[in-house]
Amino acid sequence: MTAIRILATALCLMASSAAFAEDPLPRAKPEDVGMSSERLARIETTLKADIEAGRIPGAVIAIARHGKLVMLNAYGWRDKAAGVAMTTDTIFNIASMTKPMTTVGALMLYEQGKILIDDPLSKYFPKFANMRVAARDANGEPTAETVPANRQITIQDLMRHTSGIVYGGRGTTLVHKMYPAGSGDASHDYDGAAFLDKLASLPLLYQPATVWDYGFGLDITGLIIEKISKQTLGQYLQANLFAPLGMTDTGFSISPDKAARYAKPLPADPDTGKPQARSPELTEPLKFECGGGCAASTATDYLRFATMLMNHGRAGEAQLLGRKTVDYMLSDQLGPNIKNLIGNADPTRADYGFGLGLAVRMTPGVVRMMGSVGQFSWPGASGTDWWVDPKEELAVVYLSAAPGPLRWHYRQKINALVYQAIIE
Repeated sequence: MTAIRILATALCLMASSAAFAEDPLPRAKPEDVGMSSERLARIETTLKADIEAGRIPGAVIAIARHGKLVMLNAYGWRDKAAGVAMTTDTIFNIASMTKPMTTVGALMLYEQGKILIDDPLSKYFPKFANMRVAARDANGEPTAETVPANRQITIQDLMRHTSGIVYGGRGTTLVHKMYPAGSGDASHDYDGAAFLDKLASLPLLYQPATVWDYGFGLDITGLIIEKISKQTLGQYLQANLFAPLGMTDTGFSISPDKAARYAKPLPADPDTGKPQARSPELTEPLKFECGGGCAASTATDYLRFATMLMNHGRAGEAQLLGRKTVDYMLSDQLGPNIKNLIGNADPTRADYGFGLGLAVRMTPGVVRMMGSVGQFSWPGASGTDWWVDPKEELAVVYLSAAPGPLRWHYRQKINALVYQAIIE
């Protein structure tokens, strides 16, 4: 190994500073905000060991408490095969972390009186007016027979995953097999109009407002935003969310001048050996900008978004959403009469409630991770995660290009490593 290669490896496996990205918040020593530097160092030790073991290519983590940035570090490789080290300005596919941003975009229209939470989907796309639902056999399994929907799908159903329009890749029933696998697949195979035609032609898996099951609700919400705003979803969010927050590296495409900063997963899943690649590939154009899972971002950009929600819609002097609107978004929208299958979509969020576009913690115990009642989050299948704990004034963004099932392991591991570092 050459001296240059040795140096590159050493630099790669060291946590980098934030030299590559403008800090989203003022910096502070961990002890100044009630966290332990010694305990936070366990994050570096753990991630370095896992990177060296070939478990993940690399990661970026940003931690803020009491409005101060206490950690912004990069570990490992942005592109391991090419020997490119991770930096804090690396751009990641954030997958379903797109959903909360699309939700905020729709709630901005709600605040302007342009949509209502209980508006029927058919108000915007009439083809959804007379949806049918898969009938059930004696064992409760869906069949090819259908019955009329008891009521129309609403905007609320789309935002809280109770529409009955499900991801095809999240189950094996006859109905699942009819649907596109997920948001990224849909944006690759269909333009917006064809996507809506496809969904409107299929039976719902459940009656609306009866079951939480993961699906295309926020992709449809994004297309509603496009219809009302007369802009693409990316243009609308750029003008109303990304630019006001200073999210300069967030969007639905990776331009040529930023492509070198785009993270790649390991070529093969370390557990299954199956090939891995970025999906969607955002250096290539999407057929539509899917609000359910097609954005890319950086740790500092997404921390800005998370902090805005923790600050009740405020960013600096700008009030992007009203305080009560944010409170409503972050309140449980399921209640006792909706069957909650969140754990099927993400075992780490089992037993959470669900607000609009994200999960909300309802109990101090029971769930599989530490945190406080009121904590809110929604991770990405690409290996990314984030959460805000308002009680602790804590915001965390963890980004890694690790899309396999081991992403659930890292959601729990990073959660434990962050919370154990709080000392007061």
